[in-house]
Amino acid sequence: MTWTTLSFNTRYAAPMFSSLAAYLPTSAGWLASWQLLVATTAVFNFVQNFVTLKFTRKIYDNVPSHTVTALQARTFAVWTLTSAVIRGYAAYNINNKIMYDMAFMSYLIAFGHFSSELLIFRSCKVNAGVMSPVIVSTTSLIWMFVQYDYYVRS
Repeated sequence: MTWTTLSFNTRYAAPMFSSLAAYLPTSAGWLASWQLLVATTAVFNFVQNFVTLKFTRKIYDNVPSHTVTALQARTFAVWTLTSAVIRGYAAYNINNKIMYDMAFMSYLIAFGHFSSELLIFRSCKVNAGVMSPVIVSTTSLIWMFVQYDYYVRS
């Protein structure tokens, strides 16, 4: 990396990042930022479910591939977008009991869905596609449960 490149990056990147920082949640702690990260990731997953079945079929890989349909992927996309909106709104309203509870419940629903598909319906195997949402939902549930009084002062 040359001095000119470094100078260019510093001169233009710093103002760009500082202007983006103005849009990030401002509450104390990291939970709001986590909510925004998860919500943003969900938006990408929403788009992916409309574009291709490839990744959805990787999640539900213990059933014949033709049973994972475009309709199922679009339905899953709508749920994913709904959860992204809830979690995104919670990121900016993390101290609001109603939003906190809604975000918590959205993780509980996600955990229930992926756990039941894995353990009850057996439509998936243990792989990165199914373990990612299980880990994110479990981590979020524990974090939100433990930190409830910190963020939601009754």
